[in-house]
Amino acid sequence: MEPDPKLLAMLVCPVTRMSLVHDRAKNELISKAVGLAYPIRGGVPVMLEGEARELSEAERS
Repeated sequence: MEPDPKLLAMLVCPVTRMSLVHDRAKNELISKAVGLAYPIRGGVPVMLEGEARELSEAERS
């Protein structure tokens, strides 16, 4: 299930308050500023820092 594009446009990183990039292939919202990827489960973004995965160095650039 794809998340609502209007919802994605409103979301910001809960750590930095900066915008996020939607990675459709991995079904994640990416915050390059803090180096975290927030998962999207069942079409719902999980915006908890503890649920996010750290980006690798290659993903950060």
